[in-house]
This record gives sequence, structure tokens and C-alpha cells, in this order.
Amino acid sequence: MLQLDFITTLAVATLVLWLGEALQRRVPLFHRYNLPAPVLGGLVVALLMLAGRQTGLTTPAFDMSAKTPLMIAFFTTIGLGASLGLLQRGGRLVLVFFLIAVLGAVLQNLTGAGVAVLLGEKPLFGVLAGSVTLTGGPATGLAFAPQFEVAGVQGAEAIAVAAAMLGILCGGLVGAPVGTWLIQRFHARTPGLAEAAAGVLKITMQQAIDYRALTAEDLLKALGVILLAMWLGGGISAWIQAQGLTLPAYIGAMIAAAIIRNIDDRQRWLRLSEPAVEALGGMALSYFLVLSLMSLELWKLAAAALPLLVILLAQALLVAVMCIALVYPLTGRNYESAVMGSGFCGFMMGTTANAMANMDALTRRYGPAPQAFLAVPLVGAFFIDFANTLLVQGCLVWLK
Repeated sequence: MLQLDFITTLAVATLVLWLGEALQRRVPLFHRYNLPAPVLGGLVVALLMLAGRQTGLTTPAFDMSAKTPLMIAFFTTIGLGASLGLLQRGGRLVLVFFLIAVLGAVLQNLTGAGVAVLLGEKPLFGVLAGSVTLTGGPATGLAFAPQFEVAGVQGAEAIAVAAAMLGILCGGLVGAPVGTWLIQRFHARTPGLAEAAAGVLKITMQQAIDYRALTAEDLLKALGVILLAMWLGGGISAWIQAQGLTLPAYIGAMIAAAIIRNIDDRQRWLRLSEPAVEALGGMALSYFLVLSLMSLELWKLAAAALPLLVILLAQALLVAVMCIALVYPLTGRNYESAVMGSGFCGFMMGTTANAMANMDALTRRYGPAPQAFLAVPLVGAFFIDFANTLLVQGCLVWLK
């Protein structure tokens, strides 16, 4: 086996990222359903490693020492986005939508565990194919996989990746049709187009200004705060572990980051650039995912394929029903509610990118929905990840 050092591994990971971006851009199916580029590139390497193993060829061994710090850095940026003030400013609509998403994550785990037991699998197998990988996405699934492996779910990493990828496809396939059905079935009226378009234009222009104004100083400050939160989080995680609890390595840093963010919202000492935090978080996530996929043991997935498909079909049905029975009526019974429902399908089965793509498909046909484009990213990209982490940890404790 050829052992690659740290720098060589990261260089290879960069090439794999570029490969994934090319695949995502040029293959219509991948582009349409927003399959993450790091996952696509990493899966190509994982398949090549599987082929090498089956044919007896020499395969490289990668240096994975950067994997855990990158994972912690990404979830630290999620903590830095968990602003209570932002949640309050989003108003009642965002709060209600967030509570529906939390309920959805709970129901995903109950559904997954229940179907898994009926199929003769461990309940935690169903949880892994529940909110861990669907609400949480590939990163959360890979972060929790070692704990599920210890708890008895064999091949947890491969199962997590497969569930996340199939979930992303389901989120794209289900979201736009459900939103379209709601609009047509209940004759949800589009808002005044001039007012809605002005709202979207204002948000888009502000985002463009924020990113154009991004400086090296902004990035350096954001990097410093991320490292500070990771350092403080190490102490928090050590204290939690001393109390007899086993949590993912990123929990302490995520908590520290959330505390820093909410103190800064009041004191305004740091004045962090959100685009800088998002940019650094995106880079950390991309490298974490591609490194995880490059070392994925796909041969462990074969026995779990059929139960996984059955569970994911049940999960897709659950999310669709929740859109119709909860999201639409509780968020206003109007056009914006229908668009939010399509976004809900996207991030509860896949990623926030799926949610945005679903909503974009509807708004291109029926008109702008600025409230939906405010609420869905806030909940899907920040707040639900924080809540889901605590929920998954509770499942690991209760269902062992």
C-alpha cells in the first residue's frame, strides 16, 4: 500500500474537488439535483478504491489527520451562525418554521427506527437513515458515523453517505412537485409582484455588496474567531466527557461559537463578517467531505442496501405529508407557504442547496417569494443543524 503524506493527501483532495465540480457542472442529473461536488468527486475515488480492492491492485493510503479539525471548523461556523437575535428578527414565521423542522427531525428518527425494527435491523440503523443524514446532510452523517459504528451499526460511514445522497435526490424529486400541488390545489395567490420583486432585489443586492466588500482582514478575523472557539470548545468537550457523556468532537466548539456569536450580537466587539465565516465554513466542509469520501469503505454497504431504500421511501412520504399537513397551514396558507413547503422538502431530505433550488424552480414559474427565501435558509442552514445535533445525541444515548 502506498502511504501518502499530509500535503500530498490535501493536493489529491483538491484535484478530487475539481473533478466533483466538473461532474456537478456538466452532468445534467447532478446539476439539477444539486449533488455536492465534494461528495461526487470523493465517490469516484471511493469507487476506484473499491475496484482496486476487488482486483488486488495496490491502492494508496491517505493521511487523514486534517479530517477531524476540518469537521470541527465547519461545525464551529454553524455555531457562529446560531444567532438568537437573528431568529427573533425573523419573526413568528421563522420561529414556527423552525419548530416544524425540529418536529420533523424527531419524526424522521421515530420513522427510521420503527421501519428498521420491522425489517429486523437495529433502531439506530433507522436513526442513521433519519435526521442524522437527511436533516443533517452528509457532513452530520459522517461526523456521527464513528459513534454509530461503536453502537453496533456496521459500515456506518458508507450507510451515512448512501442515505445522504439518496436523500438529496428525494428532496429534489419531491419538493417542487409538492409545492406545485399546493399552489394549484389551494389556488395559493402570488403576492404583489412589484412588492415581492423589490424585496428579492434588495436581499440580492445586499448579499452582493457584502461579498464584494469581503477583505483579507475580514477573513483573518473570522479565522481567528473560529480557532478561538475550537480551542475553547476543546475544554468544553473535555468537561462534558468528564461527566460521563460521549459527544462528537465538534460539540464543544459549536457551543463556544454560539456563545461568542450571541455575546457579540449584544456587545458588537468583533463585528464578524458573515460572508467571511460562510466562506471559511464552506472550504472546511468541502475538504472534510472529500477526505471522508476518499477513504470510504463502500464494500460494507451491500447488506444494508434494501433496508436503506425502504426506510428512505418512508422518510420521503413523511416529509411530503408534513409539508401538506403542517408547513402549509401553519405558515399562512398562502403562496409563500407553498414555496416554503418545497424548501422544507429540500433541506429535510438533503441540503439547503436543494431547498433553494426547489424554491427557485417555483418562483421562476409563479413569481417571487421573499419571505420564503428569508425563512428557509435561516432554519435550514443554521438553526436546525444545532437542534438536530442534540437530538441525534439523545437517540444515541436512549437507543444503545
